[in-house]
Amino acid sequence: MNKKKARITIAGLVALLVLLVFTAAIGIGKTGTGAMKNIILGLDLSGGVSITYQAKGDEDPSAEDMSDTVYKLQQRVSGYSTEAQVYQEGSNRINIEIPGVSDANAILEELGKPGSLEFRLSDGTVVLTGNQVATASVKTQQDQTTGSNEYVVQLDLTSDGKEAFATATSENVGNVIEIVYDDNVISSPRVNEAITQGTAIITGMASIEEAQNLASSIRIGSLSLELEEIRSNVVGAQLGENAIKTSLIAGAIGLAIVVIFMIVVYALPGVVAAFSLLLYTALVLVSLNAFDMTLTLPGIAGIILGIGMAVDANVIIYARIREEITAGASVKSAIRTGFKKALSAILDGNITTLIAAFVLNVMGTGSVKGFAQTLALGIVISMFTALVISRLLVSALYELGFRDEKYYGKAKIRNSIDFIGKKKITLTIAVIAILSGPVAMAVNSAAGNGILNLSMDFKGGTSTSITFNEDMSIEKLDSDVKPLFREVTGDAEIQTQKVAGSNEVFVKTRVLTVAEREEISSKIQEAFGVEEKLISFETISSTVSNEMRRDAVVAVLIAALCMMIYIWFRFKDVRFAGSAVIALLHDVLVVFACYAIVRISVGNTFIACMLTIVGYSINATIVIFDRIRENLKLMPKASLADVVNRSITDTLTRSLYTSFTTFAMVAVLYILGVATIKEFSLPLMVGVVAGGYSSVCLTGVIWYLLKQKGETRKAAK
Repeated sequence: MNKKKARITIAGLVALLVLLVFTAAIGIGKTGTGAMKNIILGLDLSGGVSITYQAKGDEDPSAEDMSDTVYKLQQRVSGYSTEAQVYQEGSNRINIEIPGVSDANAILEELGKPGSLEFRLSDGTVVLTGNQVATASVKTQQDQTTGSNEYVVQLDLTSDGKEAFATATSENVGNVIEIVYDDNVISSPRVNEAITQGTAIITGMASIEEAQNLASSIRIGSLSLELEEIRSNVVGAQLGENAIKTSLIAGAIGLAIVVIFMIVVYALPGVVAAFSLLLYTALVLVSLNAFDMTLTLPGIAGIILGIGMAVDANVIIYARIREEITAGASVKSAIRTGFKKALSAILDGNITTLIAAFVLNVMGTGSVKGFAQTLALGIVISMFTALVISRLLVSALYELGFRDEKYYGKAKIRNSIDFIGKKKITLTIAVIAILSGPVAMAVNSAAGNGILNLSMDFKGGTSTSITFNEDMSIEKLDSDVKPLFREVTGDAEIQTQKVAGSNEVFVKTRVLTVAEREEISSKIQEAFGVEEKLISFETISSTVSNEMRRDAVVAVLIAALCMMIYIWFRFKDVRFAGSAVIALLHDVLVVFACYAIVRISVGNTFIACMLTIVGYSINATIVIFDRIRENLKLMPKASLADVVNRSITDTLTRSLYTSFTTFAMVAVLYILGVATIKEFSLPLMVGVVAGGYSSVCLTGVIWYLLKQKGETRKAAK
């Protein structure tokens, strides 16, 4: 690159940043395409449509039928938004809340259908319909080939279904009968023999989850349950404009702190890093618009993690450049080699997290899927800004005359810290931190408070409908209405939602007793002059169903397994993968302990918080493993302990800087945020500290112990 190209490069990059900032702030054209104001916000930040359905019929449907319907509707509405919520109200009603939608009529017809289930031959002939299936359930039986137990789905047919299926199976032994739900084939079992007794068994399930999903789809498709819409409203944000405003201010302040820090610590490369971070932020905001992603509180966590990883990549690169200059390389050579040596750690760390995001997006539901999408977007953009934009800018500045070592600095030569020698202390601290969780849960249980402070998202609650005599602002609800409910319930978790175009407000709390309902009703009448008939109470189910919890757990486990396999493949040693998983487990359990000790409400943001910590921690671990892998080749005569100590010491500055910048972002969010955001930020801060500790003090030590144990076994043989 010559000086002319360098000037063009810098001018082009500056112009790109200005364009992106302008687009994010104001937008393009009359509609403001790409502007932040057009980003789709979740129910917690902006509101959306709330629809209530009621099951037709004189008798209440069974709990199983209602649970199946809630789960299936959750799958359907995820097409509108990954942040949509579905939950049961009372005994026969189902509420659906979809963010970013203002026209309820556009989706009422589709969601109101219970779904069509048919059993078809491969030529399309229908041999059985859903209403001819009485029920479907998961069973276990012995596999005739292997002798082991397997999960199967058992169908129990009605009398009409028994006769129809007997005829169909008798005539189609050896052929496939497809099970079709909403025109999608969900299973293709082959007929082994005529089924004449009214009971059929579907085998070939890979897991209990697959069997449960198939049984659930068949049950809901075979329900006589019909839904009718009884009301639909446009509802306001749960957190209000103040939450968005404070989050934006906190984000700007946090970003400013990180930018100043990078400039002070890394001089000229710090300026480049600051430019890359600003470009990253603008790109994320514009991309959220471009891909129609829904931004919620968990999504903000994904962006914060992305900023942390973007900073991390720059820190790794510039630390490497300083090391090369210290080793005697020219500045030009140091820049080239620094980017080259940093590449593997950056790619491995980001790809590992990207694998987790992909799995969570495919298998997760609700907030898990939304978090995964935002995280993946941030990872891709952070790699682009660090590896492409930063490199172009550093190279261009070098060509324009910034060639002196003083602009880049030198790495300080530090004696190796004996982390291996202090392993008993570091491991003891980790064990104490982990055990504090179970101890706190035992104390909570003994006090009758429950082992964790489960929110309405997990255990349901009561929805109070109040039609006030005037329009109540979010601020007035926060200052006047919430304290009234808090006084009665003694619980801080209170959600309010306004119904657009009316004075009606929904207040969601923990389950209220009859006495508490009467007390609240009396206080509202006295404080606001509301008539008693304009106050009503309904019990609501959790917004995180058992199926959604199961899906989240399965998705996380598979994501962890995929990360292990990738680390094993890249580092050619399963002990690296095992050490990483143990460190992740430490971080998750420490954050879990924070929830138990501080009694932070465990809700939807709990899942996002845990996933954020996993993504953050695995990235930090990879950096240290990458240095161990490198030093094993560079220090062939050194002991294993010396290699580990040298590797952790070499990356210590990076670990501390990245932990500080990420912590600063979250801390500002905690200081300035509203109550809900504080509850979200506090465990994140604990997780960042735990992740930094495990990366520096545990991962290398655990790998060393596993490696040493393996070598001892070889020697014994």
